[in-house]
Amino acid sequence: MRTDAQAVVIGGGVIGCSILYHLTKLGWTDVVLLERDELTSGSTWHAAANIHGLHDNTNISRIQHYTMTLYKELEAETGQGCGVFQPGSLYLAQTEQREHQLRLQEAKARLYGMNFHEVSRDEAERLHPLVDFDGIRCIMWEPDGGNVDPSGVTSAYAAGARARGAEIHRFCPVTATEQQPDGSWIVRTPQGEIRTRWIVNAAGLWGREVAALAGLELPLQPTEHQYFVTEPIAEIEAMDRRLPSVADRDGEYYLRQEGQGLLVGAYERDVRLWAEDGTPAGFGHELFADDLERIEDNMMRAIARVPAVGVAGIKRVINGPMIWSPDSNVLFGPVPELRHYFCCNGIIPGFSQSGGMGLMAAQWMVEGETQYDLFPWDMARFGSWAGKAFTKARVADQYAHRFSIHFPNEERDAGRPVRKRPAYEKQREMGAVFGLNFGWEHPLWFADRPDVTQTNGFTRQNWWDPVGAECRMLRDRAGIIDISNFAIYECRGAHAEDWLNAVFANHMPREVGRSCLTPLIGKRGGIAGDFTVTRLEEDRFWVIGSGMAERYHSRFFAEVPLPAGTSFQSVTDSTCGFNVAGPRSRDLLQRLTNVSLATKDFPFMRSRVIEVAGVDVTALRVSFTGDLGWELHCAERDQQRLYDALLEAGREVGAGPVGSRALMSLRIEKGYGSWGREYSPEYWPQEVGLARLCKMDKAFLNKAAVADTLSRPPREHLVLLALDDADVASSNADATGGEPIFREGRGIGRVTSGAYGYSVGASLALGYVAGAAAGERVDVMVLGRPHKATILSEPPFDPQGERLRA
Repeated sequence: MRTDAQAVVIGGGVIGCSILYHLTKLGWTDVVLLERDELTSGSTWHAAANIHGLHDNTNISRIQHYTMTLYKELEAETGQGCGVFQPGSLYLAQTEQREHQLRLQEAKARLYGMNFHEVSRDEAERLHPLVDFDGIRCIMWEPDGGNVDPSGVTSAYAAGARARGAEIHRFCPVTATEQQPDGSWIVRTPQGEIRTRWIVNAAGLWGREVAALAGLELPLQPTEHQYFVTEPIAEIEAMDRRLPSVADRDGEYYLRQEGQGLLVGAYERDVRLWAEDGTPAGFGHELFADDLERIEDNMMRAIARVPAVGVAGIKRVINGPMIWSPDSNVLFGPVPELRHYFCCNGIIPGFSQSGGMGLMAAQWMVEGETQYDLFPWDMARFGSWAGKAFTKARVADQYAHRFSIHFPNEERDAGRPVRKRPAYEKQREMGAVFGLNFGWEHPLWFADRPDVTQTNGFTRQNWWDPVGAECRMLRDRAGIIDISNFAIYECRGAHAEDWLNAVFANHMPREVGRSCLTPLIGKRGGIAGDFTVTRLEEDRFWVIGSGMAERYHSRFFAEVPLPAGTSFQSVTDSTCGFNVAGPRSRDLLQRLTNVSLATKDFPFMRSRVIEVAGVDVTALRVSFTGDLGWELHCAERDQQRLYDALLEAGREVGAGPVGSRALMSLRIEKGYGSWGREYSPEYWPQEVGLARLCKMDKAFLNKAAVADTLSRPPREHLVLLALDDADVASSNADATGGEPIFREGRGIGRVTSGAYGYSVGASLALGYVAGAAAGERVDVMVLGRPHKATILSEPPFDPQGERLRA
């Protein structure tokens, strides 16, 4: 066994072997995989191993598409069979909402060159004569769908990695992981120790236990999961081809051919958590006792759709464990608080994602960043607030609703609230409907009474009119938006300016009271973040950024050493804020402070520490609404007092509370981008309109990478579109993000954000397009169907910024 390695992968399931294989493909050959038992033990060996390409998230679709095409290449490369069966998959829609979802996925498939399209009932019956298609509104066909052999795929990855120099040691449990002062690790096993630069935790069911060796607690929880295989079915035995799989997600089951019978699996509502206090060390290839009564409702729906299931005997039942994260996506990426510790835990559709997941992990370790923005997978989306109670509640909800549609703007209640601000109860009494942002409850919109439940769907929902009222109130008079979910950092010390200049691309403000906007640049020269930096004192700065990305961004901050005597820390937990905006916001605030808020005394992009209603606040003359406004930040203990005063003064000018859903509409009216939508490491500064903020006359983080991207012509550019009223009225739907954009039948881009612009009377969308300019007509595929739209030359609200600077 090697004693030194570039990376040690812990876990010999399909994911660990894929990561090992892809590390060697990217040139790291001094790599080792350690497996406590036999390869595939745990949850890999008993997986149903279905494969499919389409996902609601575009980048995950790309990863799944890569994985599906990799398996046959892997067979050819290694000579190891992967048991690839690709008879295709039929996707059924029983409901209008499911039809909307499938048509959106069909439009995305057209945009990205994937094979997924609608077929007629006649064609579907020819493809799968055992299915009763009565009551089905829409049928989609994925010719490359199917399944693989779990052991074969895992062995092929292992063979490919070994051929390039990797070592694999079975029956070699890891007993300790110890970080060294230089950032390397020592991995201890009964067979010896290995010093390594990187540790990869791909330990599957034992991900929590392996993480604990490094002092890390991961939000993971295993459940039981069942599927059964029928005895041979005469109709299948008589066929000369393999039947396609059936994805009838409204029926909450999956079905495919297995041998000469059928395999049927279900995600039932009666969830069974397992190993809540830790996965047993001796568990390996065991299964749980059959409990088919628990999935009886799902079975009956499968029998109604495929009657042959009901007359065939059951050959075997598999009831085994699988391990979940709170949102059913993998916990992926380097642990921000540790050096060179990579997690890849909690994977559910492992055989649809294994190849792409292995490639992305290898890219991150070898090249420093993945080619795709993978924040939906990034383990940094959860913090210490995601404790055991939250994780269990969310996992139970995710399992029970595995096949439910995840609608745009949907918020699920399981496990909440976790973190509340002092104003939470007051806001709830005022009718606030809350969302979750990095553990914090924050108001999305305000109903006319407490405890209203938000409806969800692809079309306009019960929040559409109340959000419109909030937008019009703010644009006509003023509104008060809780922005306590923003991330706030404080940098202090004689070298604070130097350090901030070394991190961010823009010049830091040189005068006290001034603010600047600045990008944070990623390893590949893209936009890793956007921030507002304010100089509060000569040696004290505030940095404001995305709240949900706080842990994500901490990786970048850690890359630049702090000078002696300089500190940088998050003050998010102890700070609350409100944005008071609108044409009467000055009038509202002037009633509460003796400081002049006139433009000559308090210009745009300036800041001051002032007193508002007896509360000390840091006031910034900025507003994400694109309107006249101030951000007011105070100590958390003062939030309720400040809020009460703002609401009381607001009533005098016809103002009131406004939620973040209205803020989404308002910022799109102004054409403002948002991190995670318009801004991500995938996009270059010149594509998003931020090139002017990259100051190449100084050194900063990843400057060489952005110099390279800035030297290239933009691949696409960010635009604002207005959808035609007639099409929007017909569908009763606005763009929300992810919808493809076509011109004359050819895909040219996709929407990143969308909302109705209530104050400008238009359905709007921000998005990226290639080879299209202002004034041109395009089709935006809202609900998967073309909606005519025009690329705008300027924002419809206050294009010259006159209100903003008034």
